[in-house]
Amino acid sequence: MINYKRVTLCLSPVLLALSWQFRDEPLAVCTCTSALAGLATWCLVPATITTFKRVGLSGADLSKPSQPVLAESMGVVAATVYLISTFLFIPAQFRNWWTTQSPQTPEHGSSHVFPFDRLGEYLSALLSLQSMVFLGFADDVFDLRWRFKLLLPTIASIPVLIVYYVGYGVTHVMVPVFMRPWLGTHIVDLGSLYYVYIGLMAVFCTNAINILAGINGVEVGQSLVIALSIIAKDIANVNSGNAAAEYQHLFTLYLLLPFVAVSAALYYWNVYPARVFVGDTYCYFAGMTFAVCGILGHFSKTLLLLFVPQVFNFVYSAPQIFGL
Repeated sequence: MINYKRVTLCLSPVLLALSWQFRDEPLAVCTCTSALAGLATWCLVPATITTFKRVGLSGADLSKPSQPVLAESMGVVAATVYLISTFLFIPAQFRNWWTTQSPQTPEHGSSHVFPFDRLGEYLSALLSLQSMVFLGFADDVFDLRWRFKLLLPTIASIPVLIVYYVGYGVTHVMVPVFMRPWLGTHIVDLGSLYYVYIGLMAVFCTNAINILAGINGVEVGQSLVIALSIIAKDIANVNSGNAAAEYQHLFTLYLLLPFVAVSAALYYWNVYPARVFVGDTYCYFAGMTFAVCGILGHFSKTLLLLFVPQVFNFVYSAPQIFGL
């Protein structure tokens, strides 16, 4: 087994030095802090196993013949490290606005106006994620009924929906090419129904990760595949020349880079043969991360394409879920 403690001790000073060296580049700082968050999760998960078992957060692993008892709800460790790293990244993300005499903004050139709209988006995303982590951990502890699992993500997504309404208010969708001759238009304005749609998307994303589970590593594995796919899309389009689109891609990267780091560290301990369980906390945390990125990053419809396996699994499992 890799000596994770020694690796962490060796790499942490290097990453801190790189963060300071590239302190004027938010994306570079985000990459370094994400790596530090991954190392912290890698060390904290095995360090907290005994504590979780002692308080009763444990369960038998039915995937192994001996059915050993493993610590559950380890997703809360990864989610907590993620939130800490994103909180610490806030000053670095907006550093240029208070360290220069005439900060530059892509939209307005030289301006002394702080981008409160961007700060509001970022904080609303963290508030929704923090709420979902709390509710997910409550589900692990109290084993909530399904009706609450459908309601709670809706409540947790309210901060993001409010910021989207105030900051953008865009409620139209592009019509697929093959349907445009029938409808006679390429854009359809859904009005209030659009907010219902993105609210339901938050419910779907959180529960879709939770439903496709039960095998060592599948919850974290599918989340890593989806997150890496979105990151690849953002990297390919971040230098498109459109300032607004560039910000949206960077916003998504700022949220997903630390997510991938903590998820990869958690996957190391959760993949077969698993030594811990991630619990519903991680499923809700991962689903809300994707929902927030899709809503505020303006690719909610593209996001659903990445959830095709989860959609199929939901349709297949519907009779069992709803007792049909």
